[in-house]
Amino acid sequence: MPLLFTAALLVGVLAWAVARPRGLPEAVVAVPAALLVVVTGLLSWHDALAETRELGPTVGFLAAVLLLAYLAGEHGVFRYAGALTARISGRRPARLLTAVFVAAALTTAALSLDATVVLLTPVVLATAARTGARPRPAAYASAHLANSASLLLPVSNLTNLLAFAASGLTFLGFAAVMALPWVAVILAEYVIFRWFFRTDLRAPGEPADGGDQPPAPRYALVVLALTLAGFAVAQPFGVHPAWVAAVGALALAVPRRVSPRILLREANLPFCAFVLGLGVVVLAVRQHGLDKFVDALVPSGSGLMQLLAVAGLAALLANLVNNLPATLVLVPAVQARPALLLAVLIGVNVGPNLTYVGSLATLLWRQILHTQDEPPDAGDFLRLGLLTVPCALLAGVLALWLSLRLIQP
Repeated sequence: MPLLFTAALLVGVLAWAVARPRGLPEAVVAVPAALLVVVTGLLSWHDALAETRELGPTVGFLAAVLLLAYLAGEHGVFRYAGALTARISGRRPARLLTAVFVAAALTTAALSLDATVVLLTPVVLATAARTGARPRPAAYASAHLANSASLLLPVSNLTNLLAFAASGLTFLGFAAVMALPWVAVILAEYVIFRWFFRTDLRAPGEPADGGDQPPAPRYALVVLALTLAGFAVAQPFGVHPAWVAAVGALALAVPRRVSPRILLREANLPFCAFVLGLGVVVLAVRQHGLDKFVDALVPSGSGLMQLLAVAGLAALLANLVNNLPATLVLVPAVQARPALLLAVLIGVNVGPNLTYVGSLATLLWRQILHTQDEPPDAGDFLRLGLLTVPCALLAGVLALWLSLRLIQP
């Protein structure tokens, strides 16, 4: 009964996060659910506080990087990226798709998937209109790469940060091991995109007025480069990436004189509270039987077949319960084996491209396309996911297996 009750609470929390009735925040249900499992004795106060303290720095980073991405947008970084992408494309749809892949992959890796979904997606749609290309290939690319291109750095995705501490790797060590899987997954996605959208990429279009070319936001680009370098430099000294991201955000905020009210709004504190509440609810489910079930499914070895099995399990779980709870459930089961831990990240980062509910970023992308009058087609999304996810998982795990043999983490 405790397992059924806590599992029902988790399903309710996730269902609310997916539907968000009347636009209410995800935390409206997640926080009361977390309090409920504690008040009813299903989870001790000590364990709930310990989980909150453990997740605290990661959630702090989430708030800081959301600010960093928003302020980069205010400085014109994404407008500049869109203009540069349009210029590189030469009004050729296939070349535009290539440029969008590069821009989305780099944005996701450096500024996290939220920046790609929230800030780059509208720019991508505007760029497609400017070059006369059909918007579907570029729009779907921003969603897919927000998930699958987040493998490179610990700071690229909240799932990576949750697993990073348990991996035993340094910041640069993580990047070195995951660089080959990152490239392999992106190339697999690109090849399938070129085939899947072949009709759209051959269609002629009517370019809109190109408009003015914005100047390069040099100050913001330098701050972002220094912030990215700061992640690598500060980590060996025990400085959490949240502090580095906060300093970078402050450096971007001061010249723009952004008000504290706007900073609080863009830090998305309700979503941060949702992550903390979700973590407590997931811990309750784990303690009442889920951990034993997952432990029985996780293989004992770390060979190629075991890596494939774990990545597949992670992808399946991400599409059943969302990739954030999937990470919270799987990391404790594999944290003693870094190879399996990294395979889990491939699963929870690539797997969500199969369904809308796989990640909150994909759900947000769907909302953004509706506001831009470019609603996605659920059938197209599923068909594209059925092609890309298995191929990208296989390519990523094979590359990870090779990377682990070339680089001893």
